[in-house]
Amino acid sequence: MTPTDRRGALRAGAAAALAGAVTAACGTDRRPADPPSAAAPAEPAAAPLPRRFPGRPTEIDHGPRDRARVALTFHGQGDPAVARALLTAAERAGARLTVLAVGDWLDRYPDLARRILDGGHDLGNHTQRHVDINAMTEAQAYAEINACAQRLRRLTGSIGTWFRPSRAPHALPHVQRAAARAGYPHVLGYEVDSLDFTSPGAPAVVRNVTGPIRNGSVVSLHLGYADTVAALPALLADLDRRGLRAVTTTELLT
Repeated sequence: MTPTDRRGALRAGAAAALAGAVTAACGTDRRPADPPSAAAPAEPAAAPLPRRFPGRPTEIDHGPRDRARVALTFHGQGDPAVARALLTAAERAGARLTVLAVGDWLDRYPDLARRILDGGHDLGNHTQRHVDINAMTEAQAYAEINACAQRLRRLTGSIGTWFRPSRAPHALPHVQRAAARAGYPHVLGYEVDSLDFTSPGAPAVVRNVTGPIRNGSVVSLHLGYADTVAALPALLADLDRRGLRAVTTTELLT
C-alpha cells in the first residue's frame, strides 16, 4: 500500500467510526493486585512524583516549533457516547489526544478514565466541578483541583501529568500555586481555540483550528459536542496533508 493509499484508508476509517453506531464501553473494572502474602504488612504505595518538563514555564501553551507535532486537547465532559465515538475515530486515524477530565464527570462515567488511557491518550485534571476556578481563593482552588486528582488516582493509580483551569484560558498565580501543591508543576494552556463549545458548525470548527495551527500548537477542543465529532475527520485529514502529527501533550513536550 502506498503512503497515499494508507492515508486515505485512515481517513475513511475515521469517518466510518463517526457515522456508525457507538459501541458501548465494556466497563470492565481493573482491580488492584492482591497484597503480598508476606508476614509483614505491605507498605503503602508511594505517590508518583510530579512530571516536570525542564526549561518549560509553569503554564505551557505550546510545544517545540521545530517538530511537526501538535496536541489536540479536550475538555472532558459531556455525552459519554459522543466521547467514545470521538476517541475511536481518532485512534483509527492514528491520532492520540489529551483529555482533561472533570471530576464529577468521571464520577458518573468511571469507565471512561480507563477507556482514555487504554486508547493511548493522556488523561489529566480539569477540576472537580468545572467552576470558575480563578474566582476562588487559593485554598478553595486547591480543594477543587485535589478532589479531581484523587478521583483520577482512585480510577487509574495516578493523578495524571496535566491540569487545566476551568472556565478560563489561563490560571492566575494563586491557582498555579494550588495546582503545584496538588501535584501539577505545569498548567496546560493552549494557543489555538476551536470555539467548538459555541456550536458554530463543523466547517467552522475545522477553519478555527487549521487556520492558525502550526508546529507545536496546543489546541483547545471539547468532548460531547456534535460539531466537534463531525469536524474530526476533516481536521485530521488536513493535519495529514500538512505533515502534522497529532500526539499527546506528553509526547509533544518529551
